[in-house]
Amino acid sequence: MNDFQSHQGFARTFKENKLTLGLTFPLESYTGSFPTMDLDEQMILAKKAEGLGFASLFVRDSPLYDSDFGDVGALYDPWVFLSYVAAHTDRIALGTSSIVTTLRHPLHVAKSAASLDKISNQRLLLGVATGDRPIEFPVFKVDVNEKEALFRESIVVMKKVWKEAFPQIQTERVDMLQGDIVPKPILSAIPILGTGYSGQTIEWLAEHTDGWLFYSQGVNEQRELVKKWRQAAGGFKPFAQALAIDLSENPNEAPKPIKGGFRSGYRFLIDYLHAYEDAGVNHVMFGLKNGTRPAAEVIQELGEYVLPHFTANKL
Repeated sequence: MNDFQSHQGFARTFKENKLTLGLTFPLESYTGSFPTMDLDEQMILAKKAEGLGFASLFVRDSPLYDSDFGDVGALYDPWVFLSYVAAHTDRIALGTSSIVTTLRHPLHVAKSAASLDKISNQRLLLGVATGDRPIEFPVFKVDVNEKEALFRESIVVMKKVWKEAFPQIQTERVDMLQGDIVPKPILSAIPILGTGYSGQTIEWLAEHTDGWLFYSQGVNEQRELVKKWRQAAGGFKPFAQALAIDLSENPNEAPKPIKGGFRSGYRFLIDYLHAYEDAGVNHVMFGLKNGTRPAAEVIQELGEYVLPHFTANKL
């Protein structure tokens, strides 16, 4: 098993018995479906996040905009956007949450991921998923009933082409008897993080992925899930989750629920994150969409008061 302790993105973000913090693009609060995602402003905030000591920056993969689904997710293609972020940052991990492998050819994903990992000096955390927007499957002429199998195929294919020179692969979407995928990752592998169950058993995910991205839920529920995950993995593999926050200007404000998280002052947030850490969660990515304050203020306040309790790991 590759523990990725020399992989800059993985080592900065994940360590057993420790919680680190990240942010999810867009780094702004907004209403409705579309963020502004002004590139200059996003890069200013990305560099601020790196300087303050956040461990990661994640971006979503939204192949199509579905007006019935609501939130567009992220405006830009994740590979193009994260390459741009990589050029404006130096150390912070760059994550996808998550590449929809059912709608993308696994050889294309393998090459894009290996290229970005190389360009960014080994900072890519490759979150992968089956996809959850119903209109996408017929548009791409993908049978929604096959998405679980296609997800498994993608992971198997990517791992093989990263590790082997001129591999021979015959699967549902790949008939590779000649040719090769380059560049190869420096470690002959890239950290793959499954998202939710993706139609798999926890045992399959524990065997074939390098960490688990999950959804926000109560601390006790997360504690039980982490316990099952570690048992299935037979040891440490990181567990990460998203959390929507609306950080109040009043540091003592009590929590009130919002979609995917809560509004509170930073003092409650610190206590809540310590509880997650005690439950075995290794990384939390904050979503700022539902916030009521400018993202720059929130990121600065998190950096001053919350991050000192949950510092990024050092190589």
